[in-house]
Amino acid sequence: MSLPVEVMVGAVRGGTSILYAALGETVSERAGVINLGTEGCMLVGALTGYAVTASTGNPWVGVIAGAGAGALLALVHAVLVLSRGANQLATGLVVLFLGLGLTSLFGAAYVGRSINAFTPIAIPGLSSIPGLGDIFFNHDPLTYLSYLAGPAVWWFLYRSRPGLIMRAAGERQEVLAAYGHSPLRTRYLAVIGGGALAGIGGAQLSTAYANAWFENMTQGRGFIAVALVIFAAWHPLRAVGGAYLFGAALALSPALQARGYGFNQFALDAIPYLVTIGVLVVLGRKRAHAAPEGLKKVFEMTGA
Repeated sequence: MSLPVEVMVGAVRGGTSILYAALGETVSERAGVINLGTEGCMLVGALTGYAVTASTGNPWVGVIAGAGAGALLALVHAVLVLSRGANQLATGLVVLFLGLGLTSLFGAAYVGRSINAFTPIAIPGLSSIPGLGDIFFNHDPLTYLSYLAGPAVWWFLYRSRPGLIMRAAGERQEVLAAYGHSPLRTRYLAVIGGGALAGIGGAQLSTAYANAWFENMTQGRGFIAVALVIFAAWHPLRAVGGAYLFGAALALSPALQARGYGFNQFALDAIPYLVTIGVLVVLGRKRAHAAPEGLKKVFEMTGA
């Protein structure tokens, strides 16, 4: 397998967990709530998915449990921000550290434990296409589902009535209230749904990508997902491409190592995060105008 193909395969495999988390954060931010605790939601999803898979032997049950764990942690964020009026950015960091602490405490028993993980399934015919077959059609089931997730979230936000209501909660909540809908309830649902998608991303990471659990295994993927939403201008389909871009950055280091290239290991490991910083520096201010109205106060640090 050539280096470009290997990196692109890694982009899809490694970008899938980020993709789910970025889509979840897109939904939440479209409703006017930013959740820096996405990293924590991914972590609890990863551990819960792995632990439940280890107990039941069924990775699908593990993924559902991981989604529930991510949603539950996001609910903590929603209660503090929406019901108690806490600062969104500070609360997100609290939720992150809560997720990190809980998974460090309860995850020790699962380090080194084997599970009945998801395995790659080659799609007959399509998987034999030179190059494209390896890149897109020889993956685990959660990766295949991610191909539908981006278009599904786009359709939900831009072509369905519930999606219109959710976007209205992040743009003009007073108008939404005038039409008899509850902005508070809508934002609760958006944050919880976003946490569930982040939990699925974490579960994919532990039960399909790494096939293992270890402390802090997300290693910043949740923060990358939050940055990716800005990079994508709060558009779910752009977030898909961005997730694969960062997945490629993650895949570049092991691909180069396997071929014996003499690059500094620490410099290679820093590439995904340097890409994230670079994207935010270049595009952050340009994309600020596309932010939902409800987020602008948060970004301007004038309160949630």
